[in-house]
Amino acid sequence: MDIKRVAIDAVNETIVMTVVHMDYKGQVAKRINEKMPLATVKGFRKGAVPKDLVEKQYGKKIKEEEVQKVVDLALERFVQSERLNLLGTPLPKVNENFSWDAEELVFEYEIGLVPNFTLDLEAKNDIVKYVVTADDKLIDGQVERIQKQFGTAIPQEVVAADSDVTGTFTNEEKGINNATTIAADLFKDKATFDLFIGKKVGDVVTVNTKGLFEDDHQLMDVMKVSHDDVHGLDVDVNFTIEAINTAELAELNQELFDKLFGAGAVSSLEELKAKIKEDAENQFAQQADQKLLGDVTEFLIESTKFDLPAEFLKKWLQTVGEKKLSPEEAEVEYARSEKGLRFQLIEGRAMAQSDIKITFEDLKTFTTKNIRQQMAQFGQTNPTDEEVQGIVARVLSNQDEVKRLSDQVVAEKLLELFKEKANPTTKEVTYEEFIAASYGE
Repeated sequence: MDIKRVAIDAVNETIVMTVVHMDYKGQVAKRINEKMPLATVKGFRKGAVPKDLVEKQYGKKIKEEEVQKVVDLALERFVQSERLNLLGTPLPKVNENFSWDAEELVFEYEIGLVPNFTLDLEAKNDIVKYVVTADDKLIDGQVERIQKQFGTAIPQEVVAADSDVTGTFTNEEKGINNATTIAADLFKDKATFDLFIGKKVGDVVTVNTKGLFEDDHQLMDVMKVSHDDVHGLDVDVNFTIEAINTAELAELNQELFDKLFGAGAVSSLEELKAKIKEDAENQFAQQADQKLLGDVTEFLIESTKFDLPAEFLKKWLQTVGEKKLSPEEAEVEYARSEKGLRFQLIEGRAMAQSDIKITFEDLKTFTTKNIRQQMAQFGQTNPTDEEVQGIVARVLSNQDEVKRLSDQVVAEKLLELFKEKANPTTKEVTYEEFIAASYGE
């Protein structure tokens, strides 16, 4: 057999395979011999059919099957021996003039190659690494929420100015259906809450979403509206009242502090505020890291130029998956996934350039940390190593979990790499300023 690569451009090639009689005749003859005792041809007893008739009846199909086996195996070995870094899998080219009776059978396969490109992680950029601080307004608001949460709810017959009103926002057209609790200070225009004054359980109050809150993004929290829909959303929503309460605030004493953080961990309002600030800023740091990772990702995708075998990949997309795609559907799917593919290649190059590898110990350490954090959230602050490692072992026995956690470990290692190499500008902001920056406003 003769097999060779024919370059089209830097990312597209054709593999040409020429199969001759010697490549498959032995296996075809073996299959014919195996078929003879089982062959049935009218006029002959089973097992007594002449060999030439067996070949005539079954030979073509057997030849096609054996040649395809030879081609598939040779193609696989060739890709491995040439160390071809492929995108997708080889696609057979259709040859209208192909004949199984030819002395030489020529098969051609299109392949798409991973592009060769230079990745400059230290390229000049205007990326910002945000340090998000918890200001006094945020901390005081959290203290009040804690006092309300652990205070005594006093049911009311009608809504008053100091009421907390629980109910459900609905709008069928926009798919809004979210239960929440509101108070007078929720709305941008304090007069909006006047619509609720005097209402009872079961009553429905209608408000309009446009300008309802100081920040339109509150629609995401209060009504679970997607970010794509929040800006300028102008629809009426109904709020069905389900409960009315006023809150007798919990006293800020040692009993409350111990209930929140464990015995003796916090012993004063100042220490409570310090703890709230620490916890909030730890959470903000995680969000800031995710934004940094996203910003560096976008920058690298835009600044790292390389060609993809686009037309090949669009054809390949039509052949994979349970539901075969039409050319038009493949075009849409390629456009949707191109950016993700580009970053996947950039990610791989970044890890290779920096010699980043994911070991089982990395995965185990990351999973252990996650398990301890989750247990702490449910009040198990001092689990034994034996308890934790037992859970870790169960988690890592699930291949889907291993894949998910491995992706998180990769993201964590890349984040540290990007912090070091991209050298972003550090900027300290409040949480409100960070939210505005996150949504490009």
